[in-house]
Amino acid sequence: MVTSSNWRSVFPDSGSSTAALNEKLATTTDPSVCNQSVQTVGDMLFFMVREGLGRKLIIAGEGEAGGRFSGDLEKVYDYQVKVCLLTTENRIALQSIFEWLIPQASGRQKASIGLGDRLGLATPGHIATVRNRNVMPILAQQSIRELDLTGRDYIEVLDAAAWTVFQEGYTHGYGADGDHLKRKDDVKMALDLGFSMITLDCSEHINDQVSSMSDAEVLEHYQQLDAGLRNHFEAAYLGQEFTLASGTTITFAASSFQKMVLVYVRALDFAEEVYQTLIKPANRNIDFEMSIDEVATPTTPQDHFFVANELISRGVELNSLAPRFVGEFQKGIDYIGDPNQFESEFKIHAEIADHFGYKISVHSGSDKFMVFDVIGRYTKCRFHIKTAGTNWLEAVRVIAEVNPQLYREMHEYALRHLDEARKYYHVAFNESDIPKLGTLSDQKLPDLMNQPAARQAIHIAYGVLLQAKTADGEYLFKDRLYRELLINQELYTQRLKEHIGKHLDLLNVR
Repeated sequence: MVTSSNWRSVFPDSGSSTAALNEKLATTTDPSVCNQSVQTVGDMLFFMVREGLGRKLIIAGEGEAGGRFSGDLEKVYDYQVKVCLLTTENRIALQSIFEWLIPQASGRQKASIGLGDRLGLATPGHIATVRNRNVMPILAQQSIRELDLTGRDYIEVLDAAAWTVFQEGYTHGYGADGDHLKRKDDVKMALDLGFSMITLDCSEHINDQVSSMSDAEVLEHYQQLDAGLRNHFEAAYLGQEFTLASGTTITFAASSFQKMVLVYVRALDFAEEVYQTLIKPANRNIDFEMSIDEVATPTTPQDHFFVANELISRGVELNSLAPRFVGEFQKGIDYIGDPNQFESEFKIHAEIADHFGYKISVHSGSDKFMVFDVIGRYTKCRFHIKTAGTNWLEAVRVIAEVNPQLYREMHEYALRHLDEARKYYHVAFNESDIPKLGTLSDQKLPDLMNQPAARQAIHIAYGVLLQAKTADGEYLFKDRLYRELLINQELYTQRLKEHIGKHLDLLNVR
């Protein structure tokens, strides 16, 4: 939305009372004023305005709180006003006044949804989607890989989310997830910045090669483990029967036990170390999630129970755990696999999570419409689900609607650079399945975002497209893309509300 700088005309032209200004701001239809952002603190008013394609924070009044902010002072009629840029420092100052702007942990009992926003423009649509639903939005969710591919950093991610939470007046709480972090230094960085959730990616500590070992090789590697540790595992699990509340029993077969231990033993040590040295000393509520999904072999119920039981026995408090489910959870498309098999196995995973008191987390949860009912039903809406790429794809859909020529350029560039894009994501589509661009009218271009192969190609190419530059160092697409989305923010918001709303409807989140 492009607006002229006419927010000053909203001020009463006489007097300087907070009540009079508040009334004017609450009732104005001037699009330059973000009505829902208006907040009163004593005799001071805080609100946001739009200027051109940008936004600013306005502080009206002369209270002490205004001194925490950097900005330009001016007189608007009889009002003392400070006009502030949306800087990190001003964001932190605003959070010191309004605690609901600080990212919060969602806890174990409430549904939560990760809403990765690679452009920093999706939060209005995300808030519009969740505002009247019983779900905690994780509005600042990014992985290190996504930061590298978009050229952003965690401070920018936090800034974008918090400023828009204030703009929308969303006081019900939101989270920030340091997503798929693999290194202790990155976990510490996220915690130091105030992230409320850490998703620990243990894939580099999971031995995915064990399944290809011979029995002799398995035995050799198993016997290299500390004897005391082997004795502990064998006494705790072999010959034991664990009964869940549903009546389902978990037992461990000797024939597969050693393999399971070899697959996960290092991941257990890594998760314990991160929890004990970083999460616990933070001394605040943190949603700590262990991700064991970034591997080739599906997580069996025995694997799941073993990992959870071991971590909890070591004093690790999990908020959620992400297994590698049967079937394929590829980026940006529906579930691939037998839904009946998924249901029968997911049911047990949900029972194990209930047994230990944490939430099941579903990664690459975007667009898995075929299995959403199963997820919502068996978890009783106590789950965490991650989305990211689908929000980018809705942005691309808007570009296709409002600027077909820009979309055509992006599409063609993405296809020319698919080999580079494929390095970062596991997808299995055939380029030949993507409709030829020259055969499509402009009106048909948005429909490409409903076509699986086209969706996956554009999904994995976001970094290639956002970082593409001319020989002179100018961005090929990024600046134009942002401009179109800012101009058409209301359309982007509507598209997200429809699309993410469909996710939540099928998950039975009301």
